[in-house]
Amino acid sequence: LEDYDLLGSDPVLADAVRREGGAWGIDQIADWGRSITAPEVYRAAADANRHEPVLRTHDRFGHRADIVEFHPAWHRLMDLSVSDGLHSLPFEKPPGEGARVVRDAKFTLMAQIEQGHGCPISMTTSVVPALGANPTLSAEWEPRILTRSYDPRFRPASDKTGVLLGMGMTEKQGGSDVRANTTVADPIGDGAHRLTGHKWFTSAPMCDGFLVLAHAPGGLSCFLMPRFLPDGSKNDIRIVRLKDKLGNRSNASSEVEFDGTFAWLVGEEGRGVATIIEMVNHTRLDCVVGSVGIMRQAVSHAAWHVAHREAFGSKLIDKPLMTNVIADLELEVEAATLMMIRLSGAFDRAATDPAEEAFRRIATPVAKYWVTKRCSEVVREALECLGGNGYVEESVMPRLYRESPLNAIWEGSGNVIALDVTRAIARSPESLDAFVDDAVADADAIRHMVDTALGDEAGARRLAETMALGWASTALQRHAPTEVSEAFTRSRLGGDHGSLYGTLPTDLPLRQIAARALPQA
Repeated sequence: LEDYDLLGSDPVLADAVRREGGAWGIDQIADWGRSITAPEVYRAAADANRHEPVLRTHDRFGHRADIVEFHPAWHRLMDLSVSDGLHSLPFEKPPGEGARVVRDAKFTLMAQIEQGHGCPISMTTSVVPALGANPTLSAEWEPRILTRSYDPRFRPASDKTGVLLGMGMTEKQGGSDVRANTTVADPIGDGAHRLTGHKWFTSAPMCDGFLVLAHAPGGLSCFLMPRFLPDGSKNDIRIVRLKDKLGNRSNASSEVEFDGTFAWLVGEEGRGVATIIEMVNHTRLDCVVGSVGIMRQAVSHAAWHVAHREAFGSKLIDKPLMTNVIADLELEVEAATLMMIRLSGAFDRAATDPAEEAFRRIATPVAKYWVTKRCSEVVREALECLGGNGYVEESVMPRLYRESPLNAIWEGSGNVIALDVTRAIARSPESLDAFVDDAVADADAIRHMVDTALGDEAGARRLAETMALGWASTALQRHAPTEVSEAFTRSRLGGDHGSLYGTLPTDLPLRQIAARALPQA
């Protein structure tokens, strides 16, 4: 399955982009989608994951180097995405003009091809809002970030044609509880600090700078840590090792140590979590965007395989039970896609529309919780549609399967995200009103569950799931054909469904639904 029309093969994405303000970008999204299914891009994706990044801690003379080396295929993918503005598009137009929507449509298409290099792309996009808390740093770094030039050279940011940003929040003793961090920041004047401590996960350590959290005298604070000092010498960021991960193997994730490492304060001292959460909100959206891409690619491969594979006298897709499976998977992907683009539109308009900002506050953790978790289930079932071939690396499916759990873990795993839903409701009741008014038809059921969950956090997952299903069902009723919305509502909300995929009611038009999953040339 190569050289095909990614956007044209998606039955809901293009219309959703138009609804959310991105009609001006449809042609460029379509061109992008066609270009990245070229055989050489698929080969680059495979090569970048087969030849993993290598850490070089010291040079040949024994001096600290702390350089991560990548296969040329990685650089090819990075150059493609940066050149097409996947890191910069949201800031190339004023808020409310659909630039985030167009970018996210491109990002989800690229996630179908290769997921690992999306990590530094996502963080570079997401750091821009957080940098706004320090206008001086923002004015210096944004022009470097927002170029469409991929420059992997290991040199000061001021000498490069474009830069990328990473992030380091997590420490081994606290995990998601960042207030348990022990890294300390000692002020040295003019907003500059020296940091001492460690980070258990620092994403994309080859980047030109990182947002990190550390305890300053006034409390936990956010800092921008550059790879090079203002005088052009190397900053003391010691990469201890790269993580040996289940998936996402093309991308480098690392453990780092700081020993008097230079960084600038970003935002108000003691308000580090509030500052960096601006970045986290955007990366959580990208978790949803990336998961949708993985799901769509898996189902596309499954549908393509069964449409061409013959067994027992006919095509697999014509077997009623296989038709049921493909139709069931297609429902999941279409619902997730509609949720993703609606959320993207809210991000695009949040700066100028208080209602959209309120909606975004609740919808982000709801979508992040639900879509990223459904991803693994969808990919596993799609893999099985290829039989033994789906378990072989050449099929692409094993890589998609290894990638599928990551977005549910990155930027807050399930419990953290479910509790964020209840926390947002408690702190901003208007956010619940905005979500219910916009996204769900059965508001009474949601509000009843909210009352229960706010009194007992053990119900937070159930609440997030109910909100997600209500949102998905409503989105499909508004924007999908009747056969699709009816199938989703009957199976997911009406209980007319088994415990696994392929158990849709047999009186539904399953062939019509399954046909929507088949890629188009």
